[in-house]
Amino acid sequence: MEENTDCIRVYADKTQIEQCIEKIQQVEPSVTRLAQVMNLAGSEPRLKILYLLEQESGLCVCDLSDILRMTIPAVSQHLRKLKDAQLIQPRKVGQTVFYSLQQEASMILHPVFSQIATSKLEMV
Repeated sequence: MEENTDCIRVYADKTQIEQCIEKIQQVEPSVTRLAQVMNLAGSEPRLKILYLLEQESGLCVCDLSDILRMTIPAVSQHLRKLKDAQLIQPRKVGQTVFYSLQQEASMILHPVFSQIATSKLEMV
């Protein structure tokens, strides 16, 4: 462990620091994945898409375009990013592709969506 010469603390609990380093190393893959999900969900249109896909069993790009009042190419671009990150999964029925939320993404985002639904968060 490197000494930090800029720190003004009187005493460093080296045991605590080592334990925290181990904790971070153990959860690092989960933290990395959560950061990726939250980064993608940080876009308002993508968050809306993810919310709708969690609420509905499957929506196609045209459905999402109508609901969000966005162009099909714009929705398609967001869907592609979400699909590339393995947050959503496509299901083809005839010529139409329906999208749904991956189970892992649902587990990560469900608490956020529950909060949105129950408190109707608004900026003050």
